[in-house]
Amino acid sequence: MATAVSKQIPLDRVRNIGVIAHIDAGKTTTTERILFYTGKTYKIGDIDEGDTQMDWMDQERERGITIVSAATTAFWTPVLEDANIKEECRFNIIDTPGHVDFTAEVERSLRVLDGGIIVLDAGSGVQSQTETVWRQADKYKVPRIALVNKMDVLGADFMATIKDVHEKLGAKTCIMALPVGVENTFKGIALLLERKTIIWQGDETGAKYEVTDGFSEDMKDACEVERSKIIESIVETDEALMEKYLNGEEPSVSELKTALRKATIDNEIVPVFPGSSLRNKGVQPLLDAVVDFLPSPLDITDTIGINPNTKEEETRKPDPAAPFVALAFKIQADPHVGKLTYVRIYSGKVTSGSYVYNASKGERERLGRLMLMHANTREEVSEAGAGEIVGIVGLKATKTGDTLCDESKPIVLESIDFPDPVISLAIEPKTKADQEKLDIALGRLAEEDPTFKIKTNQETGQTVIAGMGELHLEILVDRLRREFKVDATTGAPQVAYRETITKEAQGEGKFIRQSGGRGQYGHCVLIVTPKPRGEGVTFTNKIVGGTIPREFINPIEKGVREALENGIIAGFNMVDLDVAVVDGSFHEVDSSEMSFKIAGSMAVQDAVKNANPVVLEPIMKVEVTTPEANMGDIIGDLSARRAQIGGTAQRGNARVITATVPLSELSAYSTAIRSLTAGRASYYMEPSHYQELPNSLAAKLLKNPA
Repeated sequence: MATAVSKQIPLDRVRNIGVIAHIDAGKTTTTERILFYTGKTYKIGDIDEGDTQMDWMDQERERGITIVSAATTAFWTPVLEDANIKEECRFNIIDTPGHVDFTAEVERSLRVLDGGIIVLDAGSGVQSQTETVWRQADKYKVPRIALVNKMDVLGADFMATIKDVHEKLGAKTCIMALPVGVENTFKGIALLLERKTIIWQGDETGAKYEVTDGFSEDMKDACEVERSKIIESIVETDEALMEKYLNGEEPSVSELKTALRKATIDNEIVPVFPGSSLRNKGVQPLLDAVVDFLPSPLDITDTIGINPNTKEEETRKPDPAAPFVALAFKIQADPHVGKLTYVRIYSGKVTSGSYVYNASKGERERLGRLMLMHANTREEVSEAGAGEIVGIVGLKATKTGDTLCDESKPIVLESIDFPDPVISLAIEPKTKADQEKLDIALGRLAEEDPTFKIKTNQETGQTVIAGMGELHLEILVDRLRREFKVDATTGAPQVAYRETITKEAQGEGKFIRQSGGRGQYGHCVLIVTPKPRGEGVTFTNKIVGGTIPREFINPIEKGVREALENGIIAGFNMVDLDVAVVDGSFHEVDSSEMSFKIAGSMAVQDAVKNANPVVLEPIMKVEVTTPEANMGDIIGDLSARRAQIGGTAQRGNARVITATVPLSELSAYSTAIRSLTAGRASYYMEPSHYQELPNSLAAKLLKNPA
């Protein structure tokens, strides 16, 4: 098999795709099958056996979950004769985690992908995390096709899952195939547009299948009804085809596929296929669909960015001859090559050993080596161009979300937004000698993971780490031990409360020190104003007439932000307010940056205390799947935890309860739910929003802050 290096595939035959879904829907299993059928691997990896290619970390293999997104490159030649493209295509594939604690991995992957395969569980339909990743894909306008997986499991229902997609996700679907058989009789699929039936043979790998023309007698009517529906859906998106169709002439399969491709790329339609990745059925038609319907880099609109010099908007075409621009979307500490930066190249090309410009930081960077990634193994290449996803060794200043470009044509692309951590814990090394090793290791992990934050408690000197959930922090502490050989002890997880204000108020800060010789003088007046949830902290300069010289405004902002980060009333980060500096005074000789920084800090503390400050707590969205008999117990328990019950729904023989619950009430919830239902219920939770902590609890918290 030719190596990736020696293959030059035209851009119109490149697909940058991700596999996204709820936890346990079968993403990694689907990716493993894709790698097997594309000839990338010679043995199918199995999650239960712990020998998957994409889940390469020890923790992933032990727990059977994906923790970090893994990238790989594979090649595929469509197998069905009705495919619009018959030549070999290149897939750059990213397998993403499903667990909400690792949502940053999904966010950053979707930012750089052109298309996605969303995997749905035929037995469970659209689950909570499915909705979350769907919204993330909507945010980045990522076209997608859907695989209704696990058609072989008890309770699998293809049409009910499609209905779920319509109702919960509001998506317009196009059923491309119907399952032949269901549950233990599932053996193949009927391709509607092509009027062909594929039945997989008894071969364990799923590589052997038989394609026959037409549909079986017992499915013929249902298939023809669905076929006419999808033709109507497709022609509605194309005026020329609509005219042809209304004149009684059916467009050809090729014309319909071309129109459907355009509608999919425009996010108007989501083509859906049934399958069972674990049983090796339905993956090959899915790969053909990736080629037929998902975009190449040429189909994506030109990349838009801001020129850092002129502040004007500029575009870059997906052309190797255009000026170079790429986005760094992931940093990985690799034990063999050091710091590895994953980048998506949008235009131009780059060679190893050359220099690029980090427009986000305003620094030149030298590229050491370029790597094509296959999970945690690498293949070195000498150059990479538009449409490629590669790893770069040797970048020093580049962080996640930074733009790399040609120094003579600078441009900054939109970065990546990450959610704030909701849980924290204190950490310290087992021996004082390991303190420096711990600091270095935590710094490396924070560089890799933008949702992992480290801060030092000023009063106690303790190091506090914060993340997206208990599992997230547990994995990071485990990685410290395994990868960095640092043994650390941790405190009990603490909820990441926040502080904010509820009314506008004014505050004054005056810092005056006179002790022989030059003194210190800083004086400012600030107004703080509450902002809507999630809008963060903004700083506005409203000084007129030079009452405070311009060079002292930045130090005031620095003092303000530091004070807000350390909290004013209970030591928690203060959020969602605007701070405006409106007045002040200065001394010709004694004023300095330091004195204004201290004055800014004093003024904001004074203002916040007058602005009716409150504590906010994180609220989680919780979904519990339980047998009907235990529903009352679960609802009673949730209500005792200050939950707001959102509703209940039937899913097969089980009941699904949705609720919003304060995170502080959910410690050891998995144990509680097991004992309530004799281990028969399961639950899933994800961060929802922050809301005000009730007064009685806030008073208790202020008496004993964490």
